[in-house]
Amino acid sequence: MVVAPAQKMRVISWNLLHGAQIPPIKNQEWQKSLESAAAAVAKNYHPDFIGIQEVDYLQPRSGGVNQTKLIAEELGLKYWAYLPSLIGTPGERWHKVKDFEKALITNKFKQISKEKSYGIGIASNVAIKKLHLKYLGRSLVGMPLLIPKEDGRGAKFIYVKDEPRMALIAELENGVTIANTHLSFVPGVNIFQLNRLSSLMKHLPGDQILIGDLNLPGNLPTKVSGFKSLIGHSTYPSWKPSIQFDYILARKSAQVTVKVLPTLNTSISDHVPIGVKLKFQ
Repeated sequence: MVVAPAQKMRVISWNLLHGAQIPPIKNQEWQKSLESAAAAVAKNYHPDFIGIQEVDYLQPRSGGVNQTKLIAEELGLKYWAYLPSLIGTPGERWHKVKDFEKALITNKFKQISKEKSYGIGIASNVAIKKLHLKYLGRSLVGMPLLIPKEDGRGAKFIYVKDEPRMALIAELENGVTIANTHLSFVPGVNIFQLNRLSSLMKHLPGDQILIGDLNLPGNLPTKVSGFKSLIGHSTYPSWKPSIQFDYILARKSAQVTVKVLPTLNTSISDHVPIGVKLKFQ
């Protein structure tokens, strides 16, 4: 399908850190704080499409809500989908998803899973023509990661095991295809996953956009894939952004005009959201 002339879209990527406030506070009102952050994103970006990562589904630790649905409703986006990368709670007890097609949850489903899970999500005001679910693998080894201290004073390193990595790709009715992903934090593994996803997307139609937390600094994704970055902005850590881990990419051959949208700190997550206004030629 050819993209309609002068097709315009506002596209956002946002790592939620399951809605955790930064700095952490005791007795966080999880649903209220997520609604407030989503309202700020809606006001700042007026998005047509958002990809979210580190998303909870019915997790007791974050108020037991469907975070993808909540954000879609707060942003006024009619169509949404959530894909768990694991069943259970990361960092605690979890197991692999046996059937990703059956695990997928969207706005179309009347009956949905009651199992708590964690993964990635999308929401759009453009109807979704088709969804593609791609398993990208995981690293067998973990790494020390920097996280905020519980008292909100500084940060600390903890050892974290890697988790299964997925891509959720939406073919939209306007002819644009957008992939949302959260790649491994293990060096080398994330590059392999990015190139695997890039190869898979070559077989899909439309102008292609790839968004998400790629865990690759220094604009590295543009050097190791067939994509170019549409925004250069430090996204991590949210309290003093100095590294870009989150990207919005387009094929290097794409004919697209880009306007970078101003970012904001939403008070939740250790990442800040990023957004662009795209005009396809």
